[in-house]
Amino acid sequence: MLHRTAKVPGGATIVVLGANGGVGSTLVQLARRAGITVIGTASARHHDTVRELGAIPVDYRDPAAYRRIRELAPHGVDAVFDHVGGAGLTDSWRLLRRGGVLVSYGTAATKDESGNSQLPVLKLFARLALWNFLPNGKSAHFYNFWAGKRRPDAFRTRLREDLTQVLALLADGALTAQVAAQFPLDEAAAALALAESHTVAGKVVIVP
Repeated sequence: MLHRTAKVPGGATIVVLGANGGVGSTLVQLARRAGITVIGTASARHHDTVRELGAIPVDYRDPAAYRRIRELAPHGVDAVFDHVGGAGLTDSWRLLRRGGVLVSYGTAATKDESGNSQLPVLKLFARLALWNFLPNGKSAHFYNFWAGKRRPDAFRTRLREDLTQVLALLADGALTAQVAAQFPLDEAAAALALAESHTVAGKVVIVP
């Protein structure tokens, strides 16, 4: 997402929503290694973790969160990585400077909506496609880790290359995996409850 989809250069400024999560914390660390300034959203209890990762924390529960981000980056940001979707996606789009890139990679805000579960996703795709036609130099993309049906061999090759690099950085200690807790398999229910509690930083791991 960072280097292939958004192609964010060193010296840029980006926003990572959920910077304390598993994906978000990895994005923050990869960006900081590339000399990119990161503004990361998280609840106030996780701000120390976000700072330790090298990002500037903003409380996503604050009604003025997007205004706070604009104060930190008054000329706009180079990229926003948004896993939330929903109505807030428009606010993420508005944070971009001319030439900026929005990368949507989830629809967490609509996961509990009743009705057809595919409808929010289809609406998201339509919105991103429409934004790409606007004459403002911005672009919007959806990143799907399970994509690649049209050109599976090429997709798997890119995925293998990317994961190899990330896991090599992890093995070298250049990246730190954010593991919130580990549970044995027979306590899977407790693990899922903790993961859905929105109180932990990083991932909850179930160990066979």
